[in-house]
Amino acid sequence: MFDTSAEKNGILRVSPEGGAIRTDVTPGFHLIDTTMMYAPRSGGVKRYLTAKRTWLEKRRPDIRHTLVVPGKATRCEAPGVYTVSATKLPFGDGYRMPASPNKWAAILNLLDPDIIEAGDVFVPGHAAQEAGQALGVPVVGVCHTDAPTLAALHLGEWAEQPTFNFWAQAYQRFDHVVAPSKHTAARLAEAGVERVSVHPLGVDLELFHPSRGDRAALLKRLDFPTNSRLLVFAGRPAREKNIDAMVAAVEMLGDPYRLVLIGAGKDARYTSRVACIDFERQPEKLAGVIASCDAFLHANENEIFGLVVIEAMAAGLPVVGPNKGGVGELLDEAVGQLAGGVDPASLAQAVEALFARDLDALKLAARRRAETRHSWDHTFEGLTRLYTQLLARTPRRAPLKMSA
Repeated sequence: MFDTSAEKNGILRVSPEGGAIRTDVTPGFHLIDTTMMYAPRSGGVKRYLTAKRTWLEKRRPDIRHTLVVPGKATRCEAPGVYTVSATKLPFGDGYRMPASPNKWAAILNLLDPDIIEAGDVFVPGHAAQEAGQALGVPVVGVCHTDAPTLAALHLGEWAEQPTFNFWAQAYQRFDHVVAPSKHTAARLAEAGVERVSVHPLGVDLELFHPSRGDRAALLKRLDFPTNSRLLVFAGRPAREKNIDAMVAAVEMLGDPYRLVLIGAGKDARYTSRVACIDFERQPEKLAGVIASCDAFLHANENEIFGLVVIEAMAAGLPVVGPNKGGVGELLDEAVGQLAGGVDPASLAQAVEALFARDLDALKLAARRRAETRHSWDHTFEGLTRLYTQLLARTPRRAPLKMSA
């Protein structure tokens, strides 16, 4: 049963006939974002959705925006935010896996959107496509994850091809697919997905700012020497992040290099050259720690985009990262140092080369790059144009009757 507590917020009520009736229609259209990649400790996808919500409220209040994400129970969690009951994944760092596409699709139907954006191809993505067909509305898929590559990494090479086949078929079914990088668009093209456009992600330039840094306070907090060269990485402790390679690179370099791991070093035990900080729930604290360091280190050559890379640049940090994948598209010698590989020796060589250059000039260039190329305005203006184009060429059919 759908929790009609939403009615108390004046957002949704269920009619006696079982159809969904809006109570707060605005002159624009109703956009639903739905994904399973939304958890208390989740990273880039959640930050993208939070930024979109804030941007729409400020710049496009005519567009009604609703989030449908996993949670403990099926209910209206807050105005415009609905959760669908889902079981926590073991060792999933708070992520939940929904079990029923039908239940999820029924809720999407009740919310009666004009357009749906799905952030994955799992249960929410499948449910979005079902709801889109039932309502006669366009469904956009955003490719946030290279599932075939992750399957090969975590399960073995045998898993890559069947995962690729599923991944390809799922994205082919969307009315349109958004890729955050050219790298991702190329992968989708390999999968036979034709309706693709590239929309790079953005960064909150006020939140991630060099002025938030307090190097002396961070050195004192971590008990690091004052002459330390501080490298930082923020992210989940996932295998594809290559945390051990970054740690090994810093150990190989020796003094005065130090590595700060935010979230990624959870439950790990390293030497005194590596400091592990818990996941920072408050964005201001995360931005402050990053801005207090000297350079950002990234070692995932299969990254779809690398949102944290542009967040680091906005905070005034040059970046050392691989010359492949989404990260390789974001970096060049003007704002950091490209590594020839993600093995410890290649990373160490790139770090050393970076610090041999004019670090202050690189910091200024990194900030300028973020300002000129990676504002959220550019991202969301492009996406709202895409939504409008899709709505214009997708005449809406009458919605199917749904029971509560």
